[in-house]
Amino acid sequence: MIIDFHTHVMPPYIGENRSKYAGADACFATIYASEKAKLATAEELIANMDEDGVDISVIMNIGWTTHELCAETNDYIIEAVSRHRGRLAGFAAIQPKSPKAIKEIERLALSGIKGIGELRPDLQNFDLTDDRIMAPLVEAMTHYHLSLLVHCSEPIGHQYCGKGSITPDIIYSFIARYPELRIICAHWGGGLPFYSLMPEVKQTLGNVYFDSAASSFLYNPQIYRIVSEIAGSDHILFGSDYPLLKPKRLMEEIKSLELSNKTKEQILGGNARHLLNL
Repeated sequence: MIIDFHTHVMPPYIGENRSKYAGADACFATIYASEKAKLATAEELIANMDEDGVDISVIMNIGWTTHELCAETNDYIIEAVSRHRGRLAGFAAIQPKSPKAIKEIERLALSGIKGIGELRPDLQNFDLTDDRIMAPLVEAMTHYHLSLLVHCSEPIGHQYCGKGSITPDIIYSFIARYPELRIICAHWGGGLPFYSLMPEVKQTLGNVYFDSAASSFLYNPQIYRIVSEIAGSDHILFGSDYPLLKPKRLMEEIKSLELSNKTKEQILGGNARHLLNL
């Protein structure tokens, strides 16, 4: 079973009114204001899954800056998962500073959502290490057995639109505060798994996973082998970041590497199956 753990879909009306949403929201504007930035509906994702041989995709929301836009687009994710039951699993958005965030977590959990993400602290204008904001949210997420996916980025290297400022030092501080929370660090955690060579770091990252979203734009394909050796192949989730990249490109990279069949199975679907409780 192949599970793409990091994809994005939007309601069709957002693509039809791109400039309106870009004017209303800083996160959307940063990532999608340009007409060149690809947007996809759930139906377009399903069609590409069939073409590339993906069994299940996790559909993510983005870091909308207001609770209202989070809730509006969460409704689409809930509906898409219901409409394509067995093919899609959902992660949804919250605005952590909103007084309605905990109620939204409860609503999402009762609707069958598997996690919160893709959280964007820099674009959503909150401090990930502010316990006054995060502690009640983490308590709600752990109560409902939800995972959290956070956008992470490298302090050096490739520059891209929406790269962000959540670097390994920041996300590690958050992870250390909440060891009970299952956390997925997107985009290889900005290089965080390399620090697993330090024994105390590896121990702290015991409940943490790293997805490969947009990996082809960021790293040499050998990263799959290296992170498997350093952090453990059971901590890697295959993610494409569709529609930015099609999953087939990353799948071919993984399959071309000299990895054991067990490691490839873990990365391409086994770890995600366990995390999603499928």
